[in-house]
Amino acid sequence: MLSLNHKNLNVYQKSIELVSDIYALTQKFPSYEKFGLTSQLRRSAISIPSNIAEGASRKTEKERKRFYEISRSSLVELDTQIGISINLGYLNKNHVTKLANEIFAMLLAMT
Repeated sequence: MLSLNHKNLNVYQKSIELVSDIYALTQKFPSYEKFGLTSQLRRSAISIPSNIAEGASRKTEKERKRFYEISRSSLVELDTQIGISINLGYLNKNHVTKLANEIFAMLLAMT
């Protein structure tokens, strides 16, 4: 793996932790959700650190902020999917919500 500066960002590290948490939680989802909610949650979660990384590699502040905004939007998408999962009884409110709020605040400060 490359030794890049974005990996030192606290928001990046927390978003990687969030991805791991989402993967662990969705392992317990019903098998019929494999191509539905499970896939959506995982893709949204992965998009967060991916866009942070891509934004950090951009040359201009305007470009960086745009990718951080995309990352924040992916987090909002993930939040919606977590809410749906809670309503369906697949998830309970847990520390993922706290972690997501922390990441959102950090991303908001970066844009």
